[in-house]
Amino acid sequence: MFITLEGIEGSGKTTQIKTMAQWLTAAGRDCLTTREPGGTPIGGQIRSVLLHPDNSDLTPTAELLLYVADRVQHLETVVRPALAAGKVVVCDRYFDATLVYQGYARGLDKDMIRQLHQLACEGLTPDLTLLLDLDPEAGLARAWRRIDSDTAHEMESRFEKEKLLFHQRVRAGYLDLARREPRRFAIIDATADMRVVRAQIESTLEAYFKRRPSTIE
Repeated sequence: MFITLEGIEGSGKTTQIKTMAQWLTAAGRDCLTTREPGGTPIGGQIRSVLLHPDNSDLTPTAELLLYVADRVQHLETVVRPALAAGKVVVCDRYFDATLVYQGYARGLDKDMIRQLHQLACEGLTPDLTLLLDLDPEAGLARAWRRIDSDTAHEMESRFEKEKLLFHQRVRAGYLDLARREPRRFAIIDATADMRVVRAQIESTLEAYFKRRPSTIE
């Protein structure tokens, strides 16, 4: 089973993916957590290019292709082998992030992005996508607090430097995707306390597995 977490900057995905893994393991499911970009050693190098604040002149198309390159490596060496072994794979960001950031927010053709995903990644679609939703201003404030409190090697990413309008487009894009695919998406209120968000996610997972008993055989 393939589960993805999506959301704007500061939505709490990194924190919640850890608690999701704990819940899944306690429920007796073999779980692998990973992320995009950067879920492989090669992907880590690509991630450093994509997120480094000095690379402000990276064009939208080059940015898109770097994400696709990271994803192909990630799927072939991490995700597909884990799925074939019967594991539940939980990924921090996936194709929806590319469609939203490079399509809805950057303005690249969304159909072209979908076709590229189909061609390069054989269109692998998550079984369930949890969208951690909150207002962009609140998310950016959280992201800035994280940067201020982290160790010296952490830095503001290129995306955290984007203007508020960019992040508003990202959020609107995510909500549009969720409206288009209500059976795959579950919207989680990420404005709540971390423990409340965790409870929402665990309730969603429990309900999903009850609806899909064949996925846990």
